[in-house]
Amino acid sequence: MLRLRSLFVLLCLALAPPVAAAEVLTGTVRVTDGDSIRLGAARMRLHGIDAPELEQTCTLADGSEWWCGDWSRQVMDAAFGGRQARCEVVETDRYGRSVARCTVAGTDMGDWLVRQGAALAYRRYSQDYVEAEKEAIFANAGLWRADFEPPEDFREAARPVRDDGGSAGKAPPDPACPIKGNTSSSGRIYHVPGQADYDNTVITPAKGERWFCTEAEARAAGWRPARR
Repeated sequence: MLRLRSLFVLLCLALAPPVAAAEVLTGTVRVTDGDSIRLGAARMRLHGIDAPELEQTCTLADGSEWWCGDWSRQVMDAAFGGRQARCEVVETDRYGRSVARCTVAGTDMGDWLVRQGAALAYRRYSQDYVEAEKEAIFANAGLWRADFEPPEDFREAARPVRDDGGSAGKAPPDPACPIKGNTSSSGRIYHVPGQADYDNTVITPAKGERWFCTEAEARAAGWRPARR
Protein backbone atom coordinates (compact mmCIF):
# COMPACT_ATOMS: atom_id res chain seq x y z
CA MET A 1 0.00 0.00 0.00
CA LEU A 2 2.83 2.41 0.89
CA ARG A 3 4.54 1.71 -2.43
CA LEU A 4 1.31 2.38 -4.35
CA ARG A 5 0.84 5.64 -2.45
CA SER A 6 4.38 6.74 -3.32
CA LEU A 7 3.83 5.91 -6.97
CA PHE A 8 0.60 7.92 -6.91
CA VAL A 9 2.37 10.97 -5.43
CA LEU A 10 5.15 10.75 -8.04
CA LEU A 11 2.56 10.50 -10.81
CA CYS A 12 0.75 13.60 -9.52
CA LEU A 13 3.99 15.54 -9.39
CA ALA A 14 4.87 14.49 -12.93
CA LEU A 15 1.47 15.57 -14.26
CA ALA A 16 1.35 18.88 -12.35
CA PRO A 17 1.76 21.96 -14.55
CA PRO A 18 5.19 23.58 -14.26
CA VAL A 19 5.47 26.68 -12.08
CA ALA A 20 6.20 29.69 -14.26
CA ALA A 21 9.56 31.24 -13.52
CA ALA A 22 9.52 34.91 -12.59
CA GLU A 23 10.75 37.23 -15.33
CA VAL A 24 14.21 38.54 -14.50
CA LEU A 25 15.61 41.73 -16.02
CA THR A 26 19.16 42.99 -15.69
CA GLY A 27 20.85 46.19 -16.75
CA THR A 28 22.28 49.54 -15.78
CA VAL A 29 20.17 51.55 -13.34
CA ARG A 30 18.85 54.92 -14.49
CA VAL A 31 16.98 56.58 -11.64
CA THR A 32 13.59 58.19 -12.35
CA ASP A 33 12.54 59.08 -8.82
CA GLY A 34 12.78 57.69 -5.29
CA ASP A 35 11.07 54.39 -6.09
CA SER A 36 11.29 54.07 -9.88
CA ILE A 37 14.10 53.21 -12.27
CA ARG A 38 14.78 52.24 -15.86
CA LEU A 39 16.79 49.29 -17.06
CA GLY A 40 17.30 50.03 -20.74
CA ALA A 41 13.83 50.61 -22.18
CA ALA A 42 12.08 48.89 -19.25
CA ARG A 43 10.32 51.16 -16.76
CA MET A 44 10.28 49.68 -13.26
CA ARG A 45 8.79 50.51 -9.89
CA LEU A 46 10.38 48.91 -6.85
CA HIS A 47 8.04 46.45 -5.18
CA GLY A 48 6.81 47.16 -1.66
CA ILE A 49 8.02 50.75 -1.22
CA ASP A 50 6.61 54.22 -1.83
CA ALA A 51 8.77 57.36 -2.02
CA PRO A 52 7.71 61.01 -2.04
CA GLU A 53 6.91 62.54 -5.43
CA LEU A 54 9.60 64.71 -7.03
CA GLU A 55 7.59 67.90 -6.44
CA GLN A 56 6.66 66.94 -2.88
CA THR A 57 7.98 68.91 0.10
CA CYS A 58 8.28 68.06 3.78
CA THR A 59 8.55 70.33 6.83
CA LEU A 60 11.62 70.20 9.07
CA ALA A 61 11.58 70.76 12.83
CA ASP A 62 12.58 74.43 12.43
CA GLY A 63 9.59 75.00 10.14
CA SER A 64 11.61 75.22 6.92
CA GLU A 65 10.45 73.57 3.71
CA TRP A 66 12.49 70.64 2.43
CA TRP A 67 12.27 69.25 -1.09
CA CYS A 68 12.18 65.71 0.22
CA GLY A 69 10.92 64.17 -3.04
CA ASP A 70 13.97 65.30 -4.96
CA TRP A 71 16.16 64.34 -1.99
CA SER A 72 14.78 60.80 -2.14
CA ARG A 73 15.67 60.60 -5.83
CA GLN A 74 19.19 61.86 -5.10
CA VAL A 75 19.67 59.21 -2.40
CA MET A 76 18.60 56.50 -4.83
CA ASP A 77 20.83 57.86 -7.59
CA ALA A 78 23.91 58.21 -5.36
CA ALA A 79 23.58 54.62 -4.13
CA PHE A 80 22.46 52.79 -7.27
CA GLY A 81 22.60 55.04 -10.33
CA GLY A 82 24.82 53.67 -13.09
CA ARG A 83 25.25 50.30 -11.38
CA GLN A 84 24.15 46.87 -12.58
CA ALA A 85 20.87 45.63 -11.12
CA ARG A 86 19.02 42.33 -11.19
CA CYS A 87 15.24 42.72 -11.00
CA GLU A 88 12.71 39.95 -10.48
CA VAL A 89 9.35 41.06 -11.81
CA VAL A 90 6.39 40.60 -9.45
CA GLU A 91 3.64 42.16 -11.58
CA THR A 92 2.84 44.91 -14.08
CA ASP A 93 1.09 48.02 -12.78
CA ARG A 94 -1.71 49.96 -14.49
CA TYR A 95 0.81 52.31 -16.08
CA GLY A 96 2.58 49.47 -17.86
CA ARG A 97 5.59 49.47 -15.55
CA SER A 98 7.12 46.30 -14.19
CA VAL A 99 6.89 46.10 -10.41
CA ALA A 100 9.99 44.25 -9.26
CA ARG A 101 12.31 43.31 -6.44
CA CYS A 102 15.72 44.62 -7.46
CA THR A 103 19.17 43.99 -6.09
CA VAL A 104 22.53 45.62 -6.73
CA ALA A 105 25.60 43.62 -5.69
CA GLY A 106 23.32 41.53 -3.46
CA THR A 107 21.71 44.54 -1.75
CA ASP A 108 17.92 44.71 -1.85
CA MET A 109 17.29 48.24 -3.17
CA GLY A 110 13.86 48.56 -1.55
CA ASP A 111 15.09 47.43 1.85
CA TRP A 112 18.09 49.77 1.71
CA LEU A 113 16.00 52.81 0.73
CA VAL A 114 13.47 52.21 3.48
CA ARG A 115 16.23 51.85 6.10
CA GLN A 116 17.70 55.19 4.97
CA GLY A 117 14.31 56.82 5.45
CA ALA A 118 14.23 57.66 1.73
CA ALA A 119 11.05 55.64 1.14
CA LEU A 120 8.18 54.11 3.09
CA ALA A 121 7.04 50.52 3.34
CA TYR A 122 4.06 50.36 0.98
CA ARG A 123 1.87 48.28 3.28
CA ARG A 124 -1.10 48.23 0.93
CA TYR A 125 0.88 46.00 -1.43
CA SER A 126 3.51 44.30 0.73
CA GLN A 127 4.67 43.71 4.30
CA ASP A 128 8.24 43.01 3.19
CA TYR A 129 9.79 46.22 4.50
CA VAL A 130 7.74 46.96 7.61
CA GLU A 131 10.58 46.00 9.96
CA ALA A 132 13.05 48.08 7.96
CA GLU A 133 10.71 51.05 8.30
CA LYS A 134 10.46 50.57 12.05
CA GLU A 135 14.26 50.77 12.27
CA ALA A 136 14.27 53.97 10.20
CA ILE A 137 11.62 55.55 12.44
CA PHE A 138 13.57 54.61 15.58
CA ALA A 139 16.75 56.09 14.07
CA ASN A 140 14.95 59.28 13.00
CA ALA A 141 16.38 58.64 9.54
CA GLY A 142 15.63 60.64 6.42
CA LEU A 143 11.93 61.46 6.05
CA TRP A 144 11.30 60.57 9.67
CA ARG A 145 13.08 63.70 10.89
CA ALA A 146 10.38 65.79 9.23
CA ASP A 147 6.62 66.15 8.98
CA PHE A 148 5.36 64.80 5.68
CA GLU A 149 2.26 63.66 3.87
CA PRO A 150 2.24 60.01 2.78
CA PRO A 151 3.08 59.98 -0.94
CA GLU A 152 -0.14 58.16 -1.76
CA ASP A 153 -2.19 60.93 -0.10
CA PHE A 154 -0.12 63.62 -1.83
CA ARG A 155 -0.83 62.07 -5.24
CA GLU A 156 -4.53 61.85 -4.53
CA ALA A 157 -4.74 65.47 -3.39
CA ALA A 158 -2.82 66.67 -6.46
CA ARG A 159 -5.07 64.87 -8.94
CA PRO A 160 -7.40 67.36 -10.69
CA VAL A 161 -11.12 66.57 -10.71
CA ARG A 162 -13.65 67.51 -13.41
CA ASP A 163 -17.06 68.99 -12.61
CA ASP A 164 -18.63 65.58 -13.22
CA GLY A 165 -16.45 64.07 -10.49
CA GLY A 166 -14.09 62.20 -12.83
CA SER A 167 -10.33 62.57 -12.97
CA ALA A 168 -9.20 65.04 -15.60
CA GLY A 169 -6.57 64.26 -18.22
CA LYS A 170 -4.43 67.24 -17.25
CA ALA A 171 -2.25 65.53 -14.62
CA PRO A 172 -0.03 62.57 -15.54
CA PRO A 173 -1.21 59.25 -14.09
CA ASP A 174 2.48 58.40 -13.70
CA PRO A 175 4.52 61.40 -12.41
CA ALA A 176 7.61 59.98 -14.12
CA CYS A 177 5.93 60.38 -17.52
CA PRO A 178 4.61 63.97 -17.64
CA ILE A 179 4.93 64.75 -21.37
CA LYS A 180 1.55 65.25 -23.07
CA GLY A 181 1.09 63.90 -26.58
CA ASN A 182 -2.14 65.32 -28.00
CA THR A 183 -3.71 65.43 -31.44
CA SER A 184 -5.16 68.48 -33.18
CA SER A 185 -5.73 69.96 -36.61
CA SER A 186 -1.99 70.66 -36.64
CA GLY A 187 -1.15 66.98 -36.19
CA ARG A 188 0.41 65.10 -33.30
CA ILE A 189 2.17 67.49 -30.92
CA TYR A 190 3.77 66.94 -27.54
CA HIS A 191 3.98 69.44 -24.68
CA VAL A 192 6.52 69.37 -21.86
CA PRO A 193 5.95 70.88 -18.38
CA GLY A 194 6.52 74.62 -18.38
CA GLN A 195 5.39 75.26 -21.95
CA ALA A 196 2.63 77.81 -22.60
CA ASP A 197 -0.19 75.36 -23.39
CA TYR A 198 0.91 72.52 -21.12
CA ASP A 199 -1.44 73.15 -18.19
CA ASN A 200 -4.53 73.53 -20.39
CA THR A 201 -3.83 70.48 -22.57
CA VAL A 202 -6.07 67.53 -21.73
CA ILE A 203 -5.03 64.02 -22.74
CA THR A 204 -7.84 61.76 -23.98
CA PRO A 205 -6.58 58.20 -24.68
CA ALA A 206 -9.77 57.37 -26.60
CA LYS A 207 -8.66 59.91 -29.24
CA GLY A 208 -5.25 58.27 -29.57
CA GLU A 209 -3.57 60.77 -27.25
CA ARG A 210 -1.02 59.55 -24.74
CA TRP A 211 1.60 60.34 -22.11
CA PHE A 212 5.35 60.06 -22.68
CA CYS A 213 8.25 59.75 -20.26
CA THR A 214 10.88 61.43 -22.46
CA GLU A 215 10.94 63.69 -25.51
CA ALA A 216 12.93 61.04 -27.37
CA GLU A 217 10.13 58.57 -26.74
CA ALA A 218 7.54 61.06 -28.04
CA ARG A 219 9.53 61.82 -31.21
CA ALA A 220 10.10 58.12 -31.88
CA ALA A 221 6.33 57.56 -31.70
CA GLY A 222 5.70 60.25 -34.32
CA TRP A 223 4.91 63.32 -32.22
CA ARG A 224 6.62 66.69 -32.78
CA PRO A 225 7.38 69.32 -30.12
CA ALA A 226 5.02 72.22 -29.52
CA ARG A 227 6.34 75.56 -30.74
CA ARG A 228 5.76 77.32 -27.42
